[in-house]
Amino acid sequence: MADQSFVTLATNDSYVKGALVLGSSLRNYRTTRRLTVLITPHVSDPMRKVLEKVFDEVKLVDVLDSGDVAHLALLKRPELGVTLTKLHCWGLTEYSKCVFMDADTMVLSNIDELFEREELSAAPDPGWPDCFNSGVFVYRPSIETFNQLLQLATEKGSFDGGDQGLLNTFFSNWATADISKHLPFIYNLSSISIYSYLPAFKAQTSPSSDRFGTNAKVVHFLGRLKPWNYTYDSKAKSVKDAQDPTVVHPEFLNMWWDSFVTNVLPLLQQHGAIKDTATGVKAEEAAEAVSNLSLSSTALPHSPPSPPPMSSEERKERWEQGQADYMGADSFDNIKKKLDAYLQ
Repeated sequence: MADQSFVTLATNDSYVKGALVLGSSLRNYRTTRRLTVLITPHVSDPMRKVLEKVFDEVKLVDVLDSGDVAHLALLKRPELGVTLTKLHCWGLTEYSKCVFMDADTMVLSNIDELFEREELSAAPDPGWPDCFNSGVFVYRPSIETFNQLLQLATEKGSFDGGDQGLLNTFFSNWATADISKHLPFIYNLSSISIYSYLPAFKAQTSPSSDRFGTNAKVVHFLGRLKPWNYTYDSKAKSVKDAQDPTVVHPEFLNMWWDSFVTNVLPLLQQHGAIKDTATGVKAEEAAEAVSNLSLSSTALPHSPPSPPPMSSEERKERWEQGQADYMGADSFDNIKKKLDAYLQ
């Protein structure tokens, strides 16, 4: 299928790590489609060379930034402005059809059947299901569509400051026009969904159930903290933070790290993307310090600092705006602890 491709985007060296795990997982599950990664000038040369070992095409693109500080501030995610760079995926006109996947996704099985879908096919967003989540979607590359998206971004902007708001405005009939373009949620399973409907996910324990948790095909690590921000314990072969109450489902984090250690880290060492501090060290031991890893030409940016504690008024305001901190103070486990303490 030379005219069809999976596509992802890496805007810096940190996201390259995610893209490499995604690409490796697609390879491991024997995809028959090509793999393409869009990168920006912020990606270092050593990391680019490693990407070339996993992807069929590594394409350099310009950075597009919404600059929409006000709306991004509501999301508490100022870094999402550069996600408009994703629009370059419509410029890959050498392909007739593509599936875009964010670099913080990972496949759990072969998903080539997605290419049977039409533009724009996507799964509902867990925060507002009448909008689709733009972490995984099927589309047809088109310069005309690319230009129209740029024009919309220039004239009206994005209601959330990122690509998801813009794409939902452009494909505004997604929620009502054609149910066949609604991907099952198993193609874009997020930790937020597990938090909000844990009984559905745990339906996997029932012998009569053939849906939900056990049949998940794509996991999406939504939120500010990404898998590469956690610290890996080489002895326990799990992330050290896995027991943190803000980590809703650590199994997926451990699966990501297992793929990173097995498939990605050897490539980073082989092509000199890791400084001498990791040379001669076993892959598992080198992975233990990967969150603070220093690359041969460009140091990785530090993880964003922890936000200051919110007042009760600020938390109330965020809940009213639909911006509950599902992965932090408002996680399922934390709410349960509060209720248990109150009932006791």
